[in-house]
Amino acid sequence: MRFDVLTLFPDMFREVLATSMPGRAAASEIAEYNLHDLRDWTSDNHRTVDDRPFGGGPGMVMLCEPMWNAVNAIEALDERPARRVLLTPQGEPLRQSRVEDLASSERLLLIAGHYEGIDERVIEELDPLEISVGDYVLSGGELPAMTLIDAIVRLLPGVLGHEDSASEDSFSTRDEEGRPLLDCPHYTRPREWRGRAVPDILLSGDHGAVARWRREQSVERTRRRRPDLLSEPRPLGDDVRPTSRQPDGGEPARGEQSGDGPGVSSS
Repeated sequence: MRFDVLTLFPDMFREVLATSMPGRAAASEIAEYNLHDLRDWTSDNHRTVDDRPFGGGPGMVMLCEPMWNAVNAIEALDERPARRVLLTPQGEPLRQSRVEDLASSERLLLIAGHYEGIDERVIEELDPLEISVGDYVLSGGELPAMTLIDAIVRLLPGVLGHEDSASEDSFSTRDEEGRPLLDCPHYTRPREWRGRAVPDILLSGDHGAVARWRREQSVERTRRRRPDLLSEPRPLGDDVRPTSRQPDGGEPARGEQSGDGPGVSSS
């Protein structure tokens, strides 16, 4: 799977993408990361990417032309059509079902905005999937982009040590109505620690009973900690919305802002 990341700060990504699961995915050639500096598509000596907002107000707004030129040039680097993703607090909340959807892509182009925002006209023209990692504002889309990459690569076949690991995570496990559940509690050695013993059922050797216990614990933990997940039926994929065209004629977009390890390159 190819990731292209358009950002003002490519150096922020290098060590993260060379570490843990993203690094393992790159070393195994399961994922490929390509970092692109937006300033490479500016046309003045100062490499300007922003300007003051029309109508006044604080902050700076990212310009249309460098963003437009960068996206089109980056997409031309590979014949596979790229699904465009803009990281912005105004986007749809990121859920596991969306991560699973994006993990089925051959190529993603992640756009990390900065400053006060991006000129609305180029957003409309590019028509990206807009994703938010939470109801808060960061300095830019770089950290959300890293979060999204990490969430996706761990779902790619061959990245995790056990093929069932990801399917048993929080939000991937679902109840009979298709609603996401939190994971059950987990234990390891020693069998007793500070007066707290491992539940007897986990030591019984009865795999069926263990599976039932884990399921019950998952449902109960979700009910206590995240009752909102159980408030309404949520069929599989209900938050993966249909989306519109891609200018390059490729697959439809599925539509947050704002280290030279293995498989990490910069344009």
